[in-house]
Amino acid sequence: MSGEPKQAPAEADASDAAATGPTEVETGADAVVRALENAGVEHLFGVQGGAIMPVYDALYSSEMTHVTMAHEQGAAHAADAYGIVSGDPGVCMATSGPGATNLVTGLADSNMDSDPVVALTGQVPTDFVGSDAFQETDTVGVTGPITKANFFSDDPESVGTDVGTAFALAKRGRQGPTLVDLPKDVTKGAASEDPGEPRTPSTYSPPETAAPEAVSEATDVLAAADRPVILAGGGVIKAEACEELREFAVEHEIPVVTTMPAIGTFPEDHELSLEMAGMHGTGYANMAITMTDCMLAVGTRFDDRLTGGVETFAPDAEIIHVDIDAAEISKNVEADYPLLGDAKAVLEQLATAMPRSPEADEWREQCREWKQEYPMDYAAPEDDPVKPQYVVEAFDSATADDTIVTTGVGQHQMWACQYWTYTEPRTWVSSHGLGAMGYGVPSAIGAKLAADDDQEVVCFDGDGSFLMTCQGLSVAVREELDITIVVLNNAAIGMVRQWQDAFFGQRHMASEYPWVPDFDTLAEAFGARGFRIESYDEVESVVAEALEYDGPSVVDAHIDPGENVYPMVPSGGDNGLFALAEDQL
Repeated sequence: MSGEPKQAPAEADASDAAATGPTEVETGADAVVRALENAGVEHLFGVQGGAIMPVYDALYSSEMTHVTMAHEQGAAHAADAYGIVSGDPGVCMATSGPGATNLVTGLADSNMDSDPVVALTGQVPTDFVGSDAFQETDTVGVTGPITKANFFSDDPESVGTDVGTAFALAKRGRQGPTLVDLPKDVTKGAASEDPGEPRTPSTYSPPETAAPEAVSEATDVLAAADRPVILAGGGVIKAEACEELREFAVEHEIPVVTTMPAIGTFPEDHELSLEMAGMHGTGYANMAITMTDCMLAVGTRFDDRLTGGVETFAPDAEIIHVDIDAAEISKNVEADYPLLGDAKAVLEQLATAMPRSPEADEWREQCREWKQEYPMDYAAPEDDPVKPQYVVEAFDSATADDTIVTTGVGQHQMWACQYWTYTEPRTWVSSHGLGAMGYGVPSAIGAKLAADDDQEVVCFDGDGSFLMTCQGLSVAVREELDITIVVLNNAAIGMVRQWQDAFFGQRHMASEYPWVPDFDTLAEAFGARGFRIESYDEVESVVAEALEYDGPSVVDAHIDPGENVYPMVPSGGDNGLFALAEDQL
């Protein structure tokens, strides 16, 4: 035997395969990976499987970081959150069949919220397509209605270009999810061409600026308004137009209301901010959008959670609607002055064309009075169970302004909207249009990897929502992610229970959980730190300990099970007739 130590074969292979530069293209899978590298992708979220294995094999030598998720739905949600925080498309991967179909909820969520995501799915070899082969699903057919664009790649030489096109389309114009389906023989086939930089098709040309005459007409109306309001939608953040919107609002002293996706567009501690409107928006925001005589709506699709009954939405207002997607103009709310274009560019046009500021002193005073009349407060007797609003405010007070908040879906999501003061864009990450329970934990993972190094991530979840994707804790522990998950635990899917109380005769069918795990103990089983809150006395110290812990932690906050979310506008109701308690519904 030689006295020289031998290098283990696996270590030698890993050393030989160390990434030294862009992937050399020899196969279709290499071209896929090279296209992602050319797009500047740094992180991918996925789950391995048979039909996608060639792409994973090509990733072995890439400098990109793949995060193995616990479930494909989590991969899609993590990619979605990554896209929201970074502004660049998040990338998720899955194999064929169940891998692809497990992405569907996440892709539908991204589509509803116009979030940039690229999904790559394995597929059976092209000769097997249509034969009901093992793990075969018509992924392109299934995802067609919930993606901005999808592709079935059938040529190793062009598959990289397909991926680049998908990436470019996800980001340009109205953002949204795209998907490339990758048959195994295509990714294994020989290829030699570098796919180049991501490019949209030459036929794709989203509008940039609005027609000048239309801008002039809109500014004349806005300047003459007695009760003007700006409604900021999520498109403002997507277009990187927050600064332009803030300058316009402040320059002309126009109160600002946001949609839920637009939280952070305008600082909520500014005197012109009326915060979020809609079903669980503030009373003063809903009064403003009801009583306004001129609404400048930017980058919003006027969804039903915002408008309530369309016939009672802003009934006296001239509507100026700025949007990059012509399909959204007058789809739900008739636009008197449609301005088709990019939000940033059109806001610059409006700023230039505005002849004067509206004379709206009385209106601004009215908005201030509504703030006094309908404050966002709550009762918190010390001998009662802990109020969820108190927990949210405690975390807000203990963290920096740029802290990112992610949520699941339900009552906890609304309390996180209402009782955290958002001042910066891309710090609010949630599932809005689809309302996908289980979004919280995986979105915290994606948000953390997209965040700045010193930026904190706090996830508010409900016990029902947390139980849907809590296996993502294993990912957070493995990746050593410093995230804090706060489970506002009321042993129920509380929003359903609230609706049953209000509209279904208090029949709590399948909404209450007679038993739930001890989430702090569950967290420890996953290797995270667990904390528990059961009284007000514990809140301050637990918040501090959880935030100080360098790694994933879970706070099991036992809250008042009878607490409900108000204000509330019943579905299809009049925003101006919001309820502050159940007996007003």
